[in-house]
Amino acid sequence: MAARVDLNADLGEEVTDDAGLLAVVTSANVACGFHAGTRATMQAVCAEAVRRGVVVGAQVSYADRENFGRVDLDVAPDVLRDQVAEQVEVLSVIAEAEGARVAYLKPHGALYHRVAVDEVQAVAVLDGSGELPVLGMPGSRLLALAGERGRGVRVEGFPDRGYTDDGRLLPRDAPGALITDADAVAARAVVLAVDVDSVCVHGDSPGAVATATVVRRALEEAGLDVADCWS
Repeated sequence: MAARVDLNADLGEEVTDDAGLLAVVTSANVACGFHAGTRATMQAVCAEAVRRGVVVGAQVSYADRENFGRVDLDVAPDVLRDQVAEQVEVLSVIAEAEGARVAYLKPHGALYHRVAVDEVQAVAVLDGSGELPVLGMPGSRLLALAGERGRGVRVEGFPDRGYTDDGRLLPRDAPGALITDADAVAARAVVLAVDVDSVCVHGDSPGAVATATVVRRALEEAGLDVADCWS
């Protein structure tokens, strides 16, 4: 049996072709309104995800639409917990109305990186998200704590981003942080797929659909079964 790898992307952010990406990916990280997205975009993504057989996940964020959720914020744990719970609840209601369900949780942007190292905020995110499995970076405190609670964890890699020596993502303004050549991204995806459950292609980058298509083709040509990692 071929090794399996999931292909995920951030959707519902009103900056890309959601329908085009849903024809390629196997898991959709849906913006829940705090960094981007609206009820209408959530509904549209969930409806198309059901049609395409794509798994829906809640992409939760700091309440910071002005900065697209990319600025690190010091939020009180109880406030962050409640914000996460609100986002998950909103998407869950919309998903269920479209015949889908929220199958996992993935923080967005600055929150994603903060909970990788900040135990207090990681606990708040877990407390606000019920028993949902969690998607994150290898070595993340969020994933370690989720595992200790008996929750499902999946690790992901980013073929279109540069990494630091300690395995974190380079800041977006650093040289080599953003990889835009589709063939280079695809080659990196094949290498990453050996060690991760899911490969992420950023939906807000130029040519996202074309790049995701090249990535999926490369994974399949490498003999991998591109399918969601939640079933």
